[in-house]
Amino acid sequence: MEITKGIEKYIQERLRQARLEYGLSQTEAAKLLKRHQSFVSRSENGTRRVDIIDLIQFGKIYNKPIKYFLPKDLVA
Repeated sequence: MEITKGIEKYIQERLRQARLEYGLSQTEAAKLLKRHQSFVSRSENGTRRVDIIDLIQFGKIYNKPIKYFLPKDLVA
């Protein structure tokens, strides 16, 4: 369980970092995703689990590969 929590926390931090690097607010990111602002907020703060489809969508709007969001020791 600790490993999973660590991975989730890493993904959450990377989602926020990617959004800020791209210069978007949560509201702006949500509009690009065609979602509510709370979707972005909950994805970044861990109250919503992010799946692979979400990572693909976030990657597209932030111009980041999927591996950007994953800890380096998980990416071969």
